[in-house]
Amino acid sequence: MQTIGHFIGGKLVEGTSGRFADVYNPATGEVQAKVALASKAEMDAAVANAAAAQPAWAATNPQRRARVLMKFVDLLHRDMDKLAEALSREHGKTLPDAKGDVIRGLEVAEFCIGAPHLLKGEFTEGAGPGIDIYSLRQPLGVVAGITPFNFPAMIPMWKFCPAIAAGNAFILKPSERDPSVPIMLAELMIEAGLPAGILNVVNGDKESVDAILDDPEIQAVGFVGSTAIAEYVYTRGCANGKRVQCFGGAKNHMIIMPDADLDQAADALIGAGYGAAGERCMAISVAVPVGETTANALMAKLAPRVEALKIGPYTAGDDVDFGPLVTKEALARVKGLVDQGVKEGANLVVDGRNFTMQGYENGNFMGGCLFDNVTKDMEIYKTEIFGPVLSVVRAGDYEEALDLAMSHEYGNGTAIFTRDGDTARDFASRINIGMVGINVPIPVPLAYYTFGGWKRSGFGDLNQHGPDAFRFYTRTKTVTSRWPSGLKDGAEFVIPTMK
Repeated sequence: MQTIGHFIGGKLVEGTSGRFADVYNPATGEVQAKVALASKAEMDAAVANAAAAQPAWAATNPQRRARVLMKFVDLLHRDMDKLAEALSREHGKTLPDAKGDVIRGLEVAEFCIGAPHLLKGEFTEGAGPGIDIYSLRQPLGVVAGITPFNFPAMIPMWKFCPAIAAGNAFILKPSERDPSVPIMLAELMIEAGLPAGILNVVNGDKESVDAILDDPEIQAVGFVGSTAIAEYVYTRGCANGKRVQCFGGAKNHMIIMPDADLDQAADALIGAGYGAAGERCMAISVAVPVGETTANALMAKLAPRVEALKIGPYTAGDDVDFGPLVTKEALARVKGLVDQGVKEGANLVVDGRNFTMQGYENGNFMGGCLFDNVTKDMEIYKTEIFGPVLSVVRAGDYEEALDLAMSHEYGNGTAIFTRDGDTARDFASRINIGMVGINVPIPVPLAYYTFGGWKRSGFGDLNQHGPDAFRFYTRTKTVTSRWPSGLKDGAEFVIPTMK
């Protein structure tokens, strides 16, 4: 059986802690590999390796650092099929969705090729008598990222690409559930020309997380996962003097106005609610039709679409809508929440709990579930289910629908479907949620904007990717200078070049 270790100092290394976790195939339920779980000593060694390599990398000019990312993008395209297959094998998502996972990370790498421009400071000539003032953006040193299972390619690249482009060394602690792709990405970075030690991948569990949070050499930490752990990472990291950004759970609402195109809205809800088996922090898990007529018409369109969803392993072809959940524990949790919703009185219009996949009876498969008449006091409304479950909460009018989204503790993403520009503009202006879609169900910004939720979906001042990433991974130094007047002797006749 394959054993997955760590990637430290530019090469694969075996774990030495003696502790391992099983890596499952979600479609079959079988253990397909074992991944080493690092001890604090192993994490300390990786950090020391990164700290030794970082000064030379920081001294490398930004244009040359950007060229590594240019080559990395080429290699991602070259190995797209290999990365997607490995990702699907460990996570369970379909191959097209796995490629989308890689591409969304690749787009951030493309944005980071602009590091020479993004790292420019400011300059004021003649701020005083013979005095100039200018600012520098400088790397922090060694930084770290703790990333989740549901996007094992995209989110690591969201973290390490801007951090490395800015001149930092990076420690990545990916999810132990699907560890292969992060190591493959690190290998591609070395092939692209990244010096050894600048990107280290250390697999582990809470012991590794705590080692990151407590290590005085690590200056900043980025995290994506559940809100409970996000708050823990944020609190402990900040207490240790680190710069920390943490992104947590979500309960994303989509409001459907009476004037919306209901076929378009229903199709959007199916893709946004059930894609990747609902294991997305930007999944739409709550549909809010405005008015009984809208609600009844929407339910009539949703129910047959949910019943017709094609579920299967990634090997079944590109027309599979979604695959299994990541683990048996995740499957049991989602089914338990559906059970609770039924007990609380919600109307389970489509019940996917008893779905079985012929030939994959031990896999973590579940059919789509569709609830109607969900109310805001129900646990299935308050909790992030993270599974193929869509709840319909009926609103009497626009203000009631708006209040549902605004009063929920999570504020990651939201959407409104309408043909009325005034309503859409009012919604975008008033909603207290970080990412907003207007007739767009999953409003994940492109790489040159920033990604981040509000309320208990995000902790910290700066978002992921886009310009905020370069602000997060650098600090500003301001220099005030005065020079004696006079001209330098001598002349050079060769055009200046980058050295």
